Amino acid sequence: MSDPAVTPTTATFDQFGLAPEILRAVTEQGYTTPTPIQAEAIPVVLAGRDVMGAAQTGTGKTASFSLPIIQRLLPAANTSASPARHPVRALILTPTRELADQVAANVQSYAKHTPLRSAVVFGGVDMNPQSAELRRGVEVLIATPGRLLDHVQQKTANLGQVQILVLDEADRMLDMGFLPDLQRILNLLPKERQTLLFSATFSGEIKKLASTYLRNPQTIEVARSNSTATNVTQLVYEVAEGDKTGAVVQLIRERELKQVIVFCNSKIGASRLARQLERDGVVASAIHGDKSQNERMQALDAFKRGEIEALVATDVAARGLDIAELPAVINFDLPFNAEDYVHRIGRTGRAGASGDALSLCSPNERKQLAEIEKLIKKPLQVQRLAVETPVRRGHEEHQHHGRRDRDERAGSGRRRPGAHERPAHRANHAPIDDFFLKPYEPSPSARKEEETKAPEAPQSKTPKQPLAALLGGFGMPRRNSSSS
Repeated sequence: MSDPAVTPTTATFDQFGLAPEILRAVTEQGYTTPTPIQAEAIPVVLAGRDVMGAAQTGTGKTASFSLPIIQRLLPAANTSASPARHPVRALILTPTRELADQVAANVQSYAKHTPLRSAVVFGGVDMNPQSAELRRGVEVLIATPGRLLDHVQQKTANLGQVQILVLDEADRMLDMGFLPDLQRILNLLPKERQTLLFSATFSGEIKKLASTYLRNPQTIEVARSNSTATNVTQLVYEVAEGDKTGAVVQLIRERELKQVIVFCNSKIGASRLARQLERDGVVASAIHGDKSQNERMQALDAFKRGEIEALVATDVAARGLDIAELPAVINFDLPFNAEDYVHRIGRTGRAGASGDALSLCSPNERKQLAEIEKLIKKPLQVQRLAVETPVRRGHEEHQHHGRRDRDERAGSGRRRPGAHERPAHRANHAPIDDFFLKPYEPSPSARKEEETKAPEAPQSKTPKQPLAALLGGFGMPRRNSSSS
């Protein structure tokens, strides 16, 4: 059962019946023709149908649900200052803070010429500014599940009038980590609502689970499910586990990459790799769940400005990061979940641009590689990479110059010697007096004083006991009991 949709080859945004205020914002964003997912999803969402939409990353999924949501809420838009006139009518849930922030920026851009208000709430930052904004009233709320429940508990968010629910990156939202919080949120929403699910990947289990939340949904797949973009070149390099850091440095230098995201499977691994890259002369920073939200946003902003060459990230950055013209991503670790591979490499080759997805595969990761190839339904090109020993330029050169500068400031005129040069160091000083090398001998006056000392007290006339007697052996004289 499929609703008619405008074909991507002939579609334009003004054919969807969008309001002039929305079309003006779309034009200011530089959009000319809708992408395939936008061309197929916008008419269906405008018709009020539930949707399960699958499309490759970087193809404009956010606009495919944001634009029709704004259009549907426009009849209730008003300029009243009363918070009661601005209830939450559309709720967009995302799995990560970064994605929530990005979606909120897009919604604000699309609705800037309308009276509609939007806000974003996520964890890791102070709740008070978020609470103040919610109390003023917002029609479109973008949130991560945990922080949204915090606001519900504080009674700063009321979900009783939500008309449209969106699960962005729905496959992640419906996994076991988010499912309890998601179920609590769904229980707070009206039963009669429109539900939209969008993601780049949908497994069979996720589709089955999602069907319990949707009513007669329209499935929209503009590309083969779980497929990767054709404009992204995928290469796999077979290297030993211990050579991976050197391989990353080598790839960055050989390809002259000024911007690259390097993905790791663990927070500790991401922090360790960032430190190692810094020692090898690559400007790097780590971003993962243990970093505060301010630290993560600062690292992202510095990366977007080009101040950081390598952004080392866990899968917290695999979804929602939109870096314009990112030339490449590197998988330092192959992901345990094959779907995460699709999201990772979707950070490059966005909006039709080309990009490279480079993956390092150690012998113990061949099973993960097989799972990825099974998911994307095509084999990946595997090459051997001869890893050279990286030249640690940054940290060690800094230490070397620091030692040289200190020696010059000391005015020694000589290179500061190491521990193995200490004998030569002593030879350059005045010779050591032999007096200090001779054994101790008493002086004549000390010997004379020793001779004139009073004689020692006479020893006891009691004969020494034999050693055997002292040890309790034979020969020890018995004491006479009568003398005691």
